[in-house]
Amino acid sequence: MALRFVQLLVIFVLALATSQRILASDPDILFDYLVPPNNKVDANFFTYTGFRDIFDDVPGTLNVTKATLAEFPALNGQSVSYAILKYPANGGVNPPHTHPRAAELLFLVGGSLEVGFVDTKNVLYTQKLKVGDLFVFPKGLVHYQYNSDANLPAYAVSAFGSANAGTVSVPVSVFGTGIDNAILAKSFKTDVGTVKKLKAGLTTHK
Repeated sequence: MALRFVQLLVIFVLALATSQRILASDPDILFDYLVPPNNKVDANFFTYTGFRDIFDDVPGTLNVTKATLAEFPALNGQSVSYAILKYPANGGVNPPHTHPRAAELLFLVGGSLEVGFVDTKNVLYTQKLKVGDLFVFPKGLVHYQYNSDANLPAYAVSAFGSANAGTVSVPVSVFGTGIDNAILAKSFKTDVGTVKKLKAGLTTHK
């Protein structure tokens, strides 16, 4: 009886672990591709033109242009998406954030970047990237990118293993979603006045 119970418990744990992995990723599809209602299927459906001439300008602020399920419906069910990131010179930063549904593979195509992520053991991994370098940010971990070059902007292409990787900004999630000031002050071991200043600064620089 005890052995049977252990066997059932093992099966349950394995099934739960498998279901969690499935829920955390894009679902498999039973067709070659998925077409939204009332859409015509031809070569144009599988083509995205939103990145044309994207590197022609010099960014004044951080600029992120995405090709995800929202912008490119043909990606539905394909478990892939892209983003083009442009960082201005002298401090262009993509603040700490996470992608809950996918890892990110960043390819630096112009300038230089300082990048890093923190794992679940609170270990920080950082790197200074040059043109041609790739860096992977593991799925769901907090990470950032920073352009410290005083004169040159930086340009990167990021690939994601999901058509809808999602983005959770740490500053916005903590200070821009209405969490009580007293709770934040206690959590960060500071005072309410400092929390209010951080919230005000976040609103100013959105």
